[in-house]
Amino acid sequence: METCIQRKRMKAIVLEKCCKAEELHVSEIPVPKVRPGWVLVKVHAAGLNHSEALLRMFEADNDYINTPIVPGIECAGEIADTSDSSFRVGDRVIALMGGMGRSFNGSYQEYALLPTKNVFKVNTKQDWISLAAIPETYYTAYGSLKECLLLNENDTLLVRGATSTVGQAAIQLAKGMGATVIAAARRESSFEKLRNIGVDFCVIDDEHISQQSLEKRPNKVLELIGPRTLHDSLLTVSHPGYVCNTGILGNVFTVSQFDPIKYIPNGVFLTGFFSNYPTQEVVDGLFSLIEEKDICPLYSKVFSIDDIVKAHTLLEKGGAGGKIILTM
Repeated sequence: METCIQRKRMKAIVLEKCCKAEELHVSEIPVPKVRPGWVLVKVHAAGLNHSEALLRMFEADNDYINTPIVPGIECAGEIADTSDSSFRVGDRVIALMGGMGRSFNGSYQEYALLPTKNVFKVNTKQDWISLAAIPETYYTAYGSLKECLLLNENDTLLVRGATSTVGQAAIQLAKGMGATVIAAARRESSFEKLRNIGVDFCVIDDEHISQQSLEKRPNKVLELIGPRTLHDSLLTVSHPGYVCNTGILGNVFTVSQFDPIKYIPNGVFLTGFFSNYPTQEVVDGLFSLIEEKDICPLYSKVFSIDDIVKAHTLLEKGGAGGKIILTM
């Protein structure tokens, strides 16, 4: 750590404009200088997200992206310089969201200068790669279940988009909370994997689950497909029931001509989770659950920063089967 800071240079992936995955390369840039309200984090590993592929392919040329930019909306690491914060050098931390990798440089670098409000101390026994799988994915799942669905051990939860990274995390966390979990997936071949992480019942998602004869009816639904299947989820849940729209995996981003009186059935409550403003309280709750229930964070592939082309090619095309981790 000291050697890199002393030589003032580090490895980073810098995005100048929209480009193909094969155009990405490792650059050497200055280690950021700390300033009040920001801390310097030595990045050990970072989870990759579909939003970073979209940034590279479509968004980087827009005025609201401050290029040149180092992508990356989350990371796991340790405090290298505390600035004026209450952190201590060597504290294990995660960082996520709040403009990372879009408004200011993110996690695809050896050292990241990040706003103190984006950085959270964690008490965990996870190794760096496992820890890097947690921030955005598990925080999104946990916030959806805890803050929006008010999930408890007496609930039956339907996870729609269950094979996604957030879906799988939600299954693990919901089982940790004691709930009964139903997983909806498009292919029966996914059922065994879902049962292996704790699912109680599996159903085929034909976009008309409300018309199926379910073994058990959910009173809460985590909707990760989004507006494409949202109305069907509202019709599927029991009364009273809760539906939380967190994802847009169905590539339909809005509900056309939304009339809440007719769209939302009587006795059903519709909410949504927005992960851009994490808090230490929620992060503490998430890690307490992970540690107490011995939940093993899921990830699929691990690449070094030198293999960024391979990592982003897989990220763009899909097929990783889970979270991709980039190590520094």
